[in-house]
Amino acid sequence: MKKDITEIVLLLIAGGLIILSARLFLSDNQDNPDEMSLPHAEPDEITLPKIDIRFGVIVDSLEHYESKIKRNENVADILSGFDVDYAIIDRLAKKSKNIFNLRKIKRYNTYHIYYASDSARKNVKYFVYEIDHVNYITYDLSNGNNIDVFRGEKPVHKIVKWSTGTINSSLWLTLQENGDDPLLALDLSEIYAWTIDFFDIKKGDRYIAKYEELYVEDKRIGLGNIHSALMIHQGESFYAFHYVHDTVDDYFDETGASLRRTFLKAPLRFSRISSGYSNNRYHPVLKIYRPHRGIDYAAATGTPVHSIGDGEVIKRAYQRNGGGRYIKIKHNSMYTSVYMHLSGYAKGIRTGARVKQGQTIGYVGSSGLATGPHLDFRIYKFGSAVNPLRIESPPANPVDSTMIDHYLDFISPLKDELDQRK
Repeated sequence: MKKDITEIVLLLIAGGLIILSARLFLSDNQDNPDEMSLPHAEPDEITLPKIDIRFGVIVDSLEHYESKIKRNENVADILSGFDVDYAIIDRLAKKSKNIFNLRKIKRYNTYHIYYASDSARKNVKYFVYEIDHVNYITYDLSNGNNIDVFRGEKPVHKIVKWSTGTINSSLWLTLQENGDDPLLALDLSEIYAWTIDFFDIKKGDRYIAKYEELYVEDKRIGLGNIHSALMIHQGESFYAFHYVHDTVDDYFDETGASLRRTFLKAPLRFSRISSGYSNNRYHPVLKIYRPHRGIDYAAATGTPVHSIGDGEVIKRAYQRNGGGRYIKIKHNSMYTSVYMHLSGYAKGIRTGARVKQGQTIGYVGSSGLATGPHLDFRIYKFGSAVNPLRIESPPANPVDSTMIDHYLDFISPLKDELDQRK
């Protein structure tokens, strides 16, 4: 279908050029009385017909209907209301099976119908379902029983912006106060998750970020990549540069060292420590003093809990008189992490499952012996509990030595920009 449209456009352009060449030729021979002459036309008088192309198809002279998926509505409900036979709808669903499952259309998502009015009947030519702001799927019904289905993407435009601020309470609130997208705080927390504990952000810490805003058809759809960033935390500067080269796509510091580490600093993005690691802590439920070999993070029920590193789930169980619902993950021969008092487990999390660093594995709750919703997070080194806040995690691979010169040249102007905004 897209190839056909391209060929049509090229033919129209070629046709216009042929007409232009012929008129210029005739114009050049106007002084020859023996040659046939035609009225002269200036080149700027020649205009090609405007073609209306939407969602990968030509929709000239077609009627357009746009709406959103309603509750419990399906494609058959929609198309039957436009006089499309159920036999055609059935063929459409079967043709779509390996491209997009029509049962997965979502409430409130937008759809379009392009049709030609034929007396009282609406002759549907195209049905388009928008999967999200960028991706769509087009169903071509213009050739009768020969239904064509294809996916497409709308062009995404990127606008580079800067955000700078001094933190008074939290990074999220500072971004809001500055009129910037607070979701930038999530992206920054992910980039710096291995180097800065965002639960320990101090008043007076500063941030500078150069990032992308994404637009589709003049509508803002969210944030793109962060090109570069600088966090000044407790007087120390932490640089981050997005570097893409060959198979490398990651964030590195000013020396080329990776900002990733073997473990995340914390299993929650935003929360607060309600109880620290202790050898003699008063238990609020049992009313006795006993060791607390982990860190308690206070957070609302349902807050996503992330694995601090790659590993294998070696236990997913329930401890009635202790940790409630909990998950134990083995990261390597040295370290194991445990997440307790969960309200539930993420999809696919079971004993034997492999997990990635930062993957959601469960949700904060108050199961087991707990006075309120929080996460009891623990790390074991060679089977013995250690303070999670005191683990020195080795860095991931740096920029390869064969690319370091290219990297340093690449980040030089980016670092200068950040330093000028300090």
